[in-house]
Amino acid sequence: MFLTLQDNDKRPIYQQITDGIKDLIARCELREGMTLPSVRQVAGDLGVNLNTVAVAYRQLQDEGFVSVRHGAGAVISSRSPHPMEQAELYKPLRTALTQLVLSGLTGREIVETVREQLAQLQQKGGTR
Repeated sequence: MFLTLQDNDKRPIYQQITDGIKDLIARCELREGMTLPSVRQVAGDLGVNLNTVAVAYRQLQDEGFVSVRHGAGAVISSRSPHPMEQAELYKPLRTALTQLVLSGLTGREIVETVREQLAQLQQKGGTR
């Protein structure tokens, strides 16, 4: 598993870890049934506190992306975590789109950016 943390990222470290693992799942680099490295290993690899990684793993568990089995570690769950209402799924997208509009991008530039990002996700793990 390959994660990197960005010093200039405003998100807390645990959120960077959570989002990084979600990205690996979306790109099919982590698949259902695969075991995540131990909290201790990830903390050592990234040079962060054990509790930071534990918080990230707990968040992933709460969101349905991993199941934690004592003694077996954290295992990637089905790609379909708890069903969410469409409005809930679109909230982060709306926030991101708002940021892009506020940064001065045109609708056409935003659509092209979204297409490029989606193509990158699909390129890594195959089409879905």
